[in-house]
Amino acid sequence: MGRTNRDPLVWGRYLAVAGAYAACYELTRYFSFSHWTLTAGLRLACLMLVPKRYWIALAIGEALPTAESAALHAHLYGTLWAVLTSIPLILVCMPVVGWLRSRTTLLRADGQINMSMVMFATLACALLSALDNSLTLSTVVMEDGTTASATMPIFLAWTLGAYLGALTLTPTIMAMRERLAAQPRGVVTLQAVWQSRLTRDALLIAVPSLALLMVLASQATDTHLMATRIAMGLPVILLTLRHGWHGSAVGGMLASITMASTSFQLQDPAMIQAQTVLAFVVSTSLIFGVRVARRLAANHVMHQATLGTRH
Repeated sequence: MGRTNRDPLVWGRYLAVAGAYAACYELTRYFSFSHWTLTAGLRLACLMLVPKRYWIALAIGEALPTAESAALHAHLYGTLWAVLTSIPLILVCMPVVGWLRSRTTLLRADGQINMSMVMFATLACALLSALDNSLTLSTVVMEDGTTASATMPIFLAWTLGAYLGALTLTPTIMAMRERLAAQPRGVVTLQAVWQSRLTRDALLIAVPSLALLMVLASQATDTHLMATRIAMGLPVILLTLRHGWHGSAVGGMLASITMASTSFQLQDPAMIQAQTVLAFVVSTSLIFGVRVARRLAANHVMHQATLGTRH
């Protein structure tokens, strides 16, 4: 242990992990809002995939931007709020993900992802994040002397934001990691990307259809707007049927981004309802997509065996 601590390369890796995570955290936070929290997806993906020995570096990487933001707003919400806000949410999620990783594996014996573990971690971390935000808000004293509190709609919006934000990024990062590992020497080339059926279906089917729905949403109101937003889940289902959970992940990310781009105000009840439907569609697609992926893998093996027999 002492020899490892004196190795400058080890400390360099810790600094690199902390710096990279802090940069990615700032980027995802920039595009997040109350009911679409992309930082939750980055946080969960790193906890799932990064070795535990680097978790302290992840915590430091998240603490840096959160502490900076807390210091800038301390005069508005109070010192206690600033102190609690400076505590990175990744520390709240670590016990749950650590407990899951100690009792089960991300990949099952057949090589397929343990999607039930991912979904449980997603929901648990979303609830813990919303609870932490609620407790932090309760320390804020209003101008009239009353204490702020998170109402049930706000709590549910925070939970949905963390849950959908995690569904937007975490499965996609895992799918990209799996596909990267399948490449020769783990190197991705532009040719390999373009030859991927998933890439072509995403670019030629999902993106154009979602772009059309986004244009329609910009012109629609009330019931038509809700129907247009709900229709954004259709490409997720299509990609799932064609590519398994990898299609669910990519389709869910594209649909979530498209739906978020139609948000015209914060805490919009209609928007939250549509995002709830999308979260349900993506969740069920990811779970069902594992079965589709298993069937596709079996068909591929059978096809290869048939080719071998013919030769």
